[in-house]
Amino acid sequence: MLALVAGAVALSVQKGGVVHRGSGLVFVVTMVIMAATGAALAAFIPERLSVLAGGLTLYLVVTSLLTVRPPPLEDRSIHWLALAVGAGVALLGITFGIEALNREDGQLDGFPAPLYFIFAAVAAFGALADLRMLRSAPLAGHRRIARHLWRMCLALFIATASFFLGQAQVFPDALRHFTLLSVPVLAVLLIMAYWLIRVLWLEPRRSRRASQGD
Repeated sequence: MLALVAGAVALSVQKGGVVHRGSGLVFVVTMVIMAATGAALAAFIPERLSVLAGGLTLYLVVTSLLTVRPPPLEDRSIHWLALAVGAGVALLGITFGIEALNREDGQLDGFPAPLYFIFAAVAAFGALADLRMLRSAPLAGHRRIARHLWRMCLALFIATASFFLGQAQVFPDALRHFTLLSVPVLAVLLIMAYWLIRVLWLEPRRSRRASQGD
């Protein structure tokens, strides 16, 4: 709950301000604790989709934080470690997905194979982006903000979906409707889309127009 509230605040307030940075830090700390402990506990059930979701969430949050608070340029070992984690999550997701496909019902721990492949695809995309970043100059400007944004928002999306849809049974009967519980989950995706469009398209166009006017 604390992670969800902190994430909602970070998305709602002025970016770069004191409240944004403070709520963002709370979000990172709580999400790291939740993702790490959740993945560890799920491994004992076992519920391998939750292990995968926890690993992916942990990877997204940490790499998003490193985007805005990077280590010194001469020490990029933590970025390589993060890339290895992302690649490991992708390989794990592919392995689980193939295992699910090989079963008669096409499921693993009660979840269909496509879910495992979706998590694997997101992790693979992130790892490839990490590799591209490490082989080029450090990110700056709108590309840096976009990297931070989509990783934090996807982590918040996973947490929101896990809470509202994955734990629907804890809600009162009057609220236990898929459509109603889907609203906050879809809201995160819509807000992420809005900010990505603004950061990657609208603000660069505005800057170009301003420079041309000068």
